[in-house]
Amino acid sequence: MIDVSFQQDQFEVVPTLVQPALVDVLKTRVKSDMKTSSSPLVLPPVHTLPIHEMLQAQHQSFDPESEDAEAENAFFVADLGEVYRQHLRWKALLPRIEPFFAMKCNPDPMVLRLLASLGVGFDCASKNEIQTVLDLGTVHPNRIIYANPCKQNAFVQYARRNSVMMMTFDNAEELHKIKRFHPDAHLVLRILTDDSKSLCKLGLKFGAPLDTTGYLLATARELGLNVIGVSFHVGSGCFDANAFGEAVVRARRVFDQATEHGYHFRFLDVGGGFPSAHVTDGITFEKVAAILGSTVDALFGPEVRVIAEPGRYYVGSAFTLATQVIARRTIVHDVAAQDKEEEEGKEDKEQPAHMYYINDGMYGSFNCIMFDHQVCEPQVLLKDGAFAYKQEVDGERGMASVWGPTCDSIDCISTRARLPLMETGDWMYFENMGAYTITAASQFNGFRRSEVLYTTTEPEVVLHL
Repeated sequence: MIDVSFQQDQFEVVPTLVQPALVDVLKTRVKSDMKTSSSPLVLPPVHTLPIHEMLQAQHQSFDPESEDAEAENAFFVADLGEVYRQHLRWKALLPRIEPFFAMKCNPDPMVLRLLASLGVGFDCASKNEIQTVLDLGTVHPNRIIYANPCKQNAFVQYARRNSVMMMTFDNAEELHKIKRFHPDAHLVLRILTDDSKSLCKLGLKFGAPLDTTGYLLATARELGLNVIGVSFHVGSGCFDANAFGEAVVRARRVFDQATEHGYHFRFLDVGGGFPSAHVTDGITFEKVAAILGSTVDALFGPEVRVIAEPGRYYVGSAFTLATQVIARRTIVHDVAAQDKEEEEGKEDKEQPAHMYYINDGMYGSFNCIMFDHQVCEPQVLLKDGAFAYKQEVDGERGMASVWGPTCDSIDCISTRARLPLMETGDWMYFENMGAYTITAASQFNGFRRSEVLYTTTEPEVVLHL
C-alpha cells in the first residue's frame, strides 16, 4: 500500500496509487474552502484517480453507523484533467482566439487556479468576480474583461482602482457613467446579434442594435472615450454554428463604421455559447470552430486581437454529481381511468410508478434545469450495496420521477426517468454537471451545497497547480 503526498504552494496533490489510502483521506472529511482572517486559504487535495474510483472511494468512506447528519450528503467529483483537455482542444482548433473564461458559469476555486496557470483570461461581471480573479495572485488585470454592459457605479470605480481597463457597453447612459468613473477605460461596444437559435437569448437584455451603433460611437467620441473594438454573444446553448459566422459579419460592419468616426479598432470579442465536450451530435465545438475561425481570419487581419468568453465549454463535462435516494413514494394509479383513456384513443404513455426523492435539487445543484434549460438524466450509482457506475443493473426498469429534497413542488429534477426499483439509501449519479450548477446553488430550506472532490485524469495538471 503506497500513498505519496506533497505540498506545493499550500496545495496538496495526492497521487493516490491505491484506493484504500484515498478512503482514509476522505474519512477525515476535511473542508476545502475554509478561510479566516488569521489563516491562509486551505485548498483541497487533488487525487489522480479515475472518476469511478473517486465515487467508489467516497462511498466506502461512509460509516453506516455514524449519526453525522452531514455524512452522506450529495457530492461532486471534478476532473481537472477534463478542463485541461478542453484547453488543449481550444488551442488546437482556435489558436488565434484567446479564451477568457466566463466566471459566472462555475467560479470553482480549483478550476480558476488551473485556468489562470494555463494563461487563460477571465470574463467578469461584477466586483466580486474581479476580486476573486485578482486574489489568485497570478492574473494581471489585462487578462480580465469586465463584460457587463450595465455596471454599478462603485464597481466601475473598483475596476479603475485595480487597473482593469477593458469593459463593455451598449448604451449612451453607460458611456456617461464610464466618463465619470473610469475615463481611461478601454471600451468594447457590445452589439446585438441574432440569438433566435439559442436556448438562452441574451439579446433580450444586452446588445446595441446596428442602427444605434453609429450614435453610440459618435457619443463616445464627443466624450473623449477610448473605444477599442466590438463584442457580441450569440446566446447560451446555441444550436446553430452559422450564428457565430453571421455575428462576425455584423462585427465587421461596425469596425468599418467606427473608422468613419475616427476610431481604428484592433479588438474583437466573439463571446460565448460554445458547446461542451459531451456534445457529440448536432452542433459540436469542431463545427463551431471551423466556421468561427475561418470567418474571423477572412474578415479581420492579424493586427486585430480576438478573444472569446467560453464557460460551459471548459467545465460542463468535468463535474459528476452523486446523490442519495432519501425517500421513495409508490404511486397507485386508477386502472379504470387509464383503461377509459385508452378506449377514447388518447396517447398511451407509461405513467411513473414511483417518486424518488434525492438529497440535492432545483434549489441546489440542479438549478441548471430552470436557468440553463439542462436535461439531467439520473443513472444508478449504488443499488443494494453494489457499485453500478456505467454498468448494467439487474432487474426490470420502470418509469419514475425524481425530486429534490425541499418542500417546494417545483423541485422536480426529472418527470420521466426509466430506472430499476431503488431503495432509500441507494445512490444515483448525473454526468455533465459542471455548468451553471454550483454557481447558483442556494441553501433554501436548510439544505447545504454539495461538496466537491477533486481528481485529475491528466498527470500534466499537477504541474500547473
